[in-house]
Amino acid sequence: MTEPSHSLDPQDWTSLRAEGHRMLDDMLDYIEGIRERPVWQNIPEQVRGKFRQNLPKQSNDLAQVHQRFMQDVLPYAVGNSHPRFMGWVQGGGTPVGMLAEMLAAGLNANLGGRDQMPIEVENQVTQWMRELFQFPSTASGLFVTGTSIANFIAVLVARTKALGLASRRTGIVNSEKNLVAYASVGAHACVSQAIDMAGIGIDALRLIPVNPDFSMDLQQLEQQIEADRAAGLSPFLIAGTAGTVDVGAIDDLDAIATLAQRHGLWFHIDGAYGALAMLSDVVAPRLKGIERADSIAFDFHKWAQVQYDAGYILVRDGQAHFDTFATPTSYLKRETRGIAAGERWPCDFGPDLSRGFRALKAWFTIQVYGVERLGRMIEHTCALAQRLQQRIRNEPKLELLAPVNLNIVCFRYRDSELDLDALNRDIVFELHESGIAAPSTTKVNGHLAIRAALVNHRTREEDIHEMLDAVLRFGEQLSQLPKS
Repeated sequence: MTEPSHSLDPQDWTSLRAEGHRMLDDMLDYIEGIRERPVWQNIPEQVRGKFRQNLPKQSNDLAQVHQRFMQDVLPYAVGNSHPRFMGWVQGGGTPVGMLAEMLAAGLNANLGGRDQMPIEVENQVTQWMRELFQFPSTASGLFVTGTSIANFIAVLVARTKALGLASRRTGIVNSEKNLVAYASVGAHACVSQAIDMAGIGIDALRLIPVNPDFSMDLQQLEQQIEADRAAGLSPFLIAGTAGTVDVGAIDDLDAIATLAQRHGLWFHIDGAYGALAMLSDVVAPRLKGIERADSIAFDFHKWAQVQYDAGYILVRDGQAHFDTFATPTSYLKRETRGIAAGERWPCDFGPDLSRGFRALKAWFTIQVYGVERLGRMIEHTCALAQRLQQRIRNEPKLELLAPVNLNIVCFRYRDSELDLDALNRDIVFELHESGIAAPSTTKVNGHLAIRAALVNHRTREEDIHEMLDAVLRFGEQLSQLPKS
């Protein structure tokens, strides 16, 4: 009697191959024809209702589940692959990255540790990042979900460095030092969240005012550091920003590095999207001083267009990074031979033991496109932002609300007697619901702004004009509606 198989592999590999090829073709068709689709469309209630079903007890046909995806999931994604998605700083992905993600999924490697080639791929990317940011060979790097976690890791390393290794056992509550950190008011909220999760407390993050160009006011920063020291507190970290989330401002990184060195503070850079401007010889000079940082957090899934998710943390002092996370345990014992060989594993540099093969899609992207082509793409998005800025300046009904530093443009429609904040918010709603374009909103100097972040490599000049034409059209229509 033959024992029944409990494997989840198919009995008919030929049929699976055929369906797999259909799935691959469907996604390539989707990417190839993305420009003809609406950027975003509202989800019908009957489609939402289909995803309220009970837990399936029986098997379902793969082709039928695939069809459900095509009909009920794919059309209602957020739209960041689309060239007129301009709302949030999200990369558009590439066909190369998609295929690399498929290879990684097929391999199903766990990159927590052990002696395996996928870790060498991640090490290769770390070597490239050391080269890109001019960090020493002893610097460490790690793929994580995104810059939020990368910032958190940087805070933990800086905290351990400030309090000593004993603090890993005794905790910060038993330390005599009351730690305080610094960032600009324009820093991303995840910096504050990192300070919170590190047990230091949100109130310990001093938010420093900004200059007219939205960069951190360094005179105010130094005054705050001196005031905190005089009050018996222990400054330990400055978080500079390379490309703020609202307007794309860049702090004076070189000057902050000098200030941090003078005061003996850890200099971290939140470069979520802006740090990879280093790929462009034209844009990189704006980041002068980034090579002096103690740590840099950034995302490959933004300007480098790698598929989600692919965040990264680079730390100058690799030993300090290791000391912050390494935890010897019997089941993770390192051997001199076999699968468990190796001295330092990725799990020694972050909180995750289970880690996917994120490095492969970044490795493929850099290998296939090369730094020069990626750099030109970044330059192109910045050039588009300049053209968008010029068009806004030439339109009497539009107003620029912030200087354009990199690739983010903040503006508003102003030719109306209505509440301009409410009007511009409604314009953005109309843009989204029409499927024409998807900018977002933010507040700039107290005014609601339409925020266009030009990150997608597929975006062309015609797209920014189509978006602005729609802004003007919707602004005119909404301004003529009867006042309530």
